[in-house]
Amino acid sequence: MEIKRLYVGKRLSEVAIHNSTVYLAGQIAEDTSADIRGQTREVLGHIDRLLAEAGSDKTCILSCQIYIQDLADFPGMNEEWDAWVPQGHTPPRATVEAKLADPKWLVEIVVVAAQR
Repeated sequence: MEIKRLYVGKRLSEVAIHNSTVYLAGQIAEDTSADIRGQTREVLGHIDRLLAEAGSDKTCILSCQIYIQDLADFPGMNEEWDAWVPQGHTPPRATVEAKLADPKWLVEIVVVAAQR
């Protein structure tokens, strides 16, 4: 029962892999000056990169939780999501309005995926 972790820090690991399942930490944008669309694009890019490093990709996402600072931004976030997620591979997803740890973060996304 090996657990492999990537980008291990003092507080959290960005990725954990166990039994061919990839667990990502919540991904946030580094460019907090961007609007919801820009932050969502950046976060989805982080997810693409981390999944690739873990031997997976967005077609293998098993579940997704999206935390959004303000539901007024829901349509803009969804436009970026819809352009990114492959049709026929849309995962189960929940989206909730939440007070995020930093008020400049507009969106945080958590993903669980299978390895290819």
